[in-house]
Amino acid sequence: QVELVESGGGLVQAGGSLRLSCSATRSIFSANAMGWYRQAPGQQRELVAEIQRGAGTNYADSVKGRFTVSRNRAENVMYLQMNSLKPEDTAVYYCNGRWGMGPVEAPYELDSWGQGTQVTVSS
Repeated sequence: QVELVESGGGLVQAGGSLRLSCSATRSIFSANAMGWYRQAPGQQRELVAEIQRGAGTNYADSVKGRFTVSRNRAENVMYLQMNSLKPEDTAVYYCNGRWGMGPVEAPYELDSWGQGTQVTVSS
């Protein structure tokens, strides 16, 4: 099992910035992918940003140009820099990691989630 811990959430005014951090008990650079998801009240959890093992990134259309996902090898931390925040960005943000596991003849993927951190953007 891999433990993921998010931090950095809080209350910010519209137009402001926050940086979320996700620390892991396993190397995030060995993960097939690390991602940030969010879930607003009454909504399904959705992908916000993802960074793959080879450093390729994917973003939800709603955050492109405003959010940036990155990793720090020395600290083994994934970040989500969120700029120009909007009230609709209000949600619980979750860190996710997926690691390839098992022998070659029977591989599987270990999928781990953090507990989440609340981001609230006031108008």
